[in-house]
Amino acid sequence: MRCMASSKRVLISLLVACCVFVLSLDAANTQEETSTQQDTKLNMVHLKDTSGLSEDEVRQIAKSIDKKNENKNLAHQSPRWENLSPTPINYDWVQTKSAEWFKGEIIAMYDGKLEFDSDEIGLYTFDFDDVITIKSHHILSVNIENLAAISGIVRLSNGIITVIQGDTKYEFKKEEVISFAQAGELERNFWSGKMSLSLDFRHGNTNQKDYATQANLKRRTASSLLSFEYLGRISSKDGEEIANDHRFNQKYDRYITRYFFWTPVFGEYYTDRYKNIQNQVTLGLGIGYTIVNTKEVEWSLSGGPAVIYTRYATVEAGEQISGYSPALEISTSYEKELSAITDFTFNGKWTLSNKDAGGYKHHMIFMFENELLSWLDLDLSAVWDYVNKPQVNSDGIVPQRSDYQLLIGFGVEF
Repeated sequence: MRCMASSKRVLISLLVACCVFVLSLDAANTQEETSTQQDTKLNMVHLKDTSGLSEDEVRQIAKSIDKKNENKNLAHQSPRWENLSPTPINYDWVQTKSAEWFKGEIIAMYDGKLEFDSDEIGLYTFDFDDVITIKSHHILSVNIENLAAISGIVRLSNGIITVIQGDTKYEFKKEEVISFAQAGELERNFWSGKMSLSLDFRHGNTNQKDYATQANLKRRTASSLLSFEYLGRISSKDGEEIANDHRFNQKYDRYITRYFFWTPVFGEYYTDRYKNIQNQVTLGLGIGYTIVNTKEVEWSLSGGPAVIYTRYATVEAGEQISGYSPALEISTSYEKELSAITDFTFNGKWTLSNKDAGGYKHHMIFMFENELLSWLDLDLSAVWDYVNKPQVNSDGIVPQRSDYQLLIGFGVEF
């Protein structure tokens, strides 16, 4: 028992150390993105505003530029209200192809999606292709493909992104922008997430309780994405526990171009004693590529080598209770917009290792997200877990190779 407790502490410490390392790495990279030094990993120059002007003074310069542009546009036409645009005071403004204006706060643009937070519509995600005008009040860090990360007041008009730093303006085509995020010092500006809860209670001939939770937390900067995902389930029948499994995933991506990225570290912690897995930790690194990125479809593929540590709950006499295994892991993420309120997503992960770690295994999640409110979804998820070589326990029982879950619950975005 002391050995098992000690191993568990070591595993938990390893996982915590991994998360702390990734957070510190991402924080360090975020600070790098606001410096004037060259980032050797991305081969990019980070251009900082050296004019000595305050943010309010830069905003006044941006305001005068806006006024000149509006006067130029109205020079040969009558000043109709639909030709005018709002002044970004305390808020960011975004205009879509439908000519509608939205007031709020730009969180980030990443992978063709613009996250926007408004008091009226809540946290909302626009397709960047649908956005025709941006007037930012906040300072944004803009990542330009194969060139630089530039911080400043941002304007988008007629397909041109303008980053304003004091008296200096940088102009780029909209297609050249990989991503952008707030360059402010408030850490909370980089984070967003979603949590779904599924409950099922049955009473009568059978008393059964099922709880399942899915959670996703992301930290976005102009050139990186740090994500944490959790999936857990606890079930009991007639007062006896029949399921208790938890899966925690971490992934850190650094974008080099619009489509190509590398993953300095990815990891997973998994436990399911009904599959005879006391603790299982995976750590690896890899590369990835965005295969499709359109208004309706997003599809990316990534993978790389990894190491798996597995400790089983019990084993037959003469078998090793724990051990390490080299592995190769491939993952994919696919998202398709089915309608204005319904999205389909598929996340899959395939792992090859030696038989002591399960041999071939996969973890797949199929999800339909149905928007009820801007911050509330009705989620329908199907989960399929498979292990080709499950470990026989001390009683000679072989766990089932496949596990299936069907989850229906409400998801809250924040």
